[in-house]
Amino acid sequence: MTQHPPFVWHVGEQFLQRTQIPLLMGILNVTPDSFSDGGKYAAVDVAVRHALQLVAAGADIIDVGGESTRPGSEPVSLDEELRRTIPAIEAITAETALPVSIDTTKAEVARQALAAGASIVNDISGMTFDPQMLTVCAQHDAAICAMHIVGTPQTMQNDPHYDDVVSEVTEFLRLQLAAAVQAGLAPQRICLDPGIGFGKTAQHNLMLMKAVGRMREDLRRPILIGHSRKRFLSQLLGRPLEERLSGTTGVSIALAENGADVLRVHDVQATRDALIAWNAVRNG
Repeated sequence: MTQHPPFVWHVGEQFLQRTQIPLLMGILNVTPDSFSDGGKYAAVDVAVRHALQLVAAGADIIDVGGESTRPGSEPVSLDEELRRTIPAIEAITAETALPVSIDTTKAEVARQALAAGASIVNDISGMTFDPQMLTVCAQHDAAICAMHIVGTPQTMQNDPHYDDVVSEVTEFLRLQLAAAVQAGLAPQRICLDPGIGFGKTAQHNLMLMKAVGRMREDLRRPILIGHSRKRFLSQLLGRPLEERLSGTTGVSIALAENGADVLRVHDVQATRDALIAWNAVRNG
């Protein structure tokens, strides 16, 4: 049985780490156009209600996003992203002590979200799109998740190519880890994400998920994987978007076995139940 030494992710005043199963980051998109749940949770009261449902289902973190980053998505203005996210974060953090993450590439959105009660900045660009992002995160002593991407959401799926996807993604994350530390963030505040579906083919995604254990051993930081309902599952299984839950759950179990520390998912209860059952059988 493979053992995966725990890495601590220092979030606010909390110390998060994988136990028998990975931590679960529940997805809350307050957007009209996200690929899976666009428009469902745009109203603040509806967003809060869904956040509390994610908490009750067993989420460890709530991830709030105000700009769709699906392949080909169009960017939104700073004002619009602030309008979508800040009231929701203020309302959610008033109702739960669970850590709240802001999913953004804009430093000003991160700054206002942290002031509103968020404690994590989850940046799909690995803190590269906005030159002020690392400075803002360091000033607020935020926890961060730095992700790998090729290009932008508008261009990332235009024939992505790697000579060695695992080595190249790992090296990018190593450089961003070093940049974050140089900016003043403690290593314990940093989580890393290889960016499933962000400038990768289905085969690239599978190779990266298989290599999670090696990546976390090389980088010595928690690894987050966001695979929920993504397009590679349709390519793998031939299922439409609305039939990707079983595939997502199966991948979640494989990622738990491979050592992933955090899973970013839409369906928290189903994922948690499956992981608890897997762990019970695994440990007898």
